Amino acid sequence: MSEMKTLCVEKRSGFGKGPNRRLRAQALVPGVYYAADGTNVPVQMPALPLSKMYEQVGRTNVFNLEISDNGVKTTHPVFVWDAQYHPVKNVFTHVDFYGVDLNKEIRVDVPLEFTGVSKGVKLGGTLETYREIVTLSARPQLMPRKVSVDITNLDLGQSIKASELALPEGVHVVFKTDFTVVAVVTEQNEAPAEGESAA
Repeated sequence: MSEMKTLCVEKRSGFGKGPNRRLRAQALVPGVYYAADGTNVPVQMPALPLSKMYEQVGRTNVFNLEISDNGVKTTHPVFVWDAQYHPVKNVFTHVDFYGVDLNKEIRVDVPLEFTGVSKGVKLGGTLETYREIVTLSARPQLMPRKVSVDITNLDLGQSIKASELALPEGVHVVFKTDFTVVAVVTEQNEAPAEGESAA
């Protein structure tokens, strides 16, 4: 397993719109680290390293958050829990980090990526996608950035259910009732029942 990436941030003391506006004028982004024990630490970080980290990890991969507090540094494994953007400039305006225990499973919504061209579609069928994301459960370092779904061999009237997704070892889909992710349908056959929503 590759070594986790690290984002260096500083504890911040200013709160409210005024101080946050001054931070952003200096290309700094305010944020909050939410620890697993319920405590939280307000932080600030340069915009560029944050953007580069987000490009690599998104909201599904764990990384280390190194918090500097008056020269004292502590490191915590985290996910990006929430990210807010400027509506015009497309830059971060605030980020929340969620602390995790690397030895405990967590649940994360992970996007699906459909690859290939279905042979059923080539024969005149219509590809129906019923999910763009699925909820996965795994230890943080095993959580994939996305789930690839190869639809090349999907024929007319066939479908792929959540339980049939190809996932890394130690990762599984969370659902109460197995549901259809994607199907190839025709005018003669109805789309398969989607089933109950994922938990």
